[in-house]
Amino acid sequence: MDFDWTAEQLALRDTVRRFAREVILQRAPEIDETDEFPSDIAKQMGELGLLGLPIPEAYGGVGADFISYVSAIEEISYASAALGVVLAVHTSVGSFPILYFGTEEQKQTYLPRLASGEWIGAFALTEPSAGSDAGGIRTRAVRDGEDYVLNGEKIFITNAAQANLFCVFAVTDPDLGKRGVTAFLVERDTPGLAIGPSEKKMGLHGSSTCPLSFCDVRIPAKNVLGGVGDGFHIAMQLLDGGRIGIAAQAQGIARRALDLSASYVQKREQFGHPLADLQAVQLMLADMATKVEAAHWLIYHAAKMKSEGLPCGKQASMAKLFASDAAMSIASDAVQLHGGYGYIAEYHVEQLMRDAKVTQIYEGTNQIQRIVIARQVLKEAK
Repeated sequence: MDFDWTAEQLALRDTVRRFAREVILQRAPEIDETDEFPSDIAKQMGELGLLGLPIPEAYGGVGADFISYVSAIEEISYASAALGVVLAVHTSVGSFPILYFGTEEQKQTYLPRLASGEWIGAFALTEPSAGSDAGGIRTRAVRDGEDYVLNGEKIFITNAAQANLFCVFAVTDPDLGKRGVTAFLVERDTPGLAIGPSEKKMGLHGSSTCPLSFCDVRIPAKNVLGGVGDGFHIAMQLLDGGRIGIAAQAQGIARRALDLSASYVQKREQFGHPLADLQAVQLMLADMATKVEAAHWLIYHAAKMKSEGLPCGKQASMAKLFASDAAMSIASDAVQLHGGYGYIAEYHVEQLMRDAKVTQIYEGTNQIQRIVIARQVLKEAK
């Protein structure tokens, strides 16, 4: 039994898999080398409905469930981790905030554009002084008549160079701490919003990561997401789903590294025999495959809980922690199994190792995931 996947879920997964293997995979080396956003592929993803998979049909989406969405991230990430994170961020923290917390007017205004891929979504929480400490943000929003005026800076914003809509978190009442944070929907062309150049990253080439600055940015009060002071709660609720998505991204990377390694060691000969005949190589492959399998069950167990509306903070953190650590370990082993060729771009595994590393960092570092898990374990033991 594999979580009793439905025929619809399997059909959608297979459709995404074919698209990823036939369209994205062959372009992955070029995307990594040029570090240019593949807008043509993103457009195709929108046309196929991939950018609106879990959005209800009433708002222009496909209406697929959360498990199907997670499997799509995994399949896209198998071919390109960069496009996998574009999909994950656009949906889990770009579209979901509006779906879960938006007014009907906000949903009607923004979700159809996001679901079709006409617009790309982004999530602006992290600041120079607020990374793991999400409650330490300093961007301010001050009420002025029918508007709020935003001033501050954000960093490491995924999709920023292409995004048309940002979910921005700012302090509206500094005396209330985390309860004084509010979320705002900010359109790209709003005067005073400046998008900086994309960072030069170790991996995820083709996915933009930019700073934002806000200088007297006027936002209509109707663009408040949820209620005033609900921002921190919204961010924490979204991160559970986001962490499952990043776990799926890591799983796609890990599966690709395992597949490339298993193929290579059967073709590469040393001492008159394929590397696959060596017991030491077999032991490495066995460990890699076991980690992939274990990550699969953690990811889809968490996804199933999320799709059923069950609390899944601990499970999401476990999935993200294990899958990302496994991806980094498996990608490193893939480089080792390829020997000197593993260090060469032509064989692709060095890219997988570069891409895997960030999955241990964003959506909450793995040290933060351990704290989340431990606190929940202690709470359950009381």
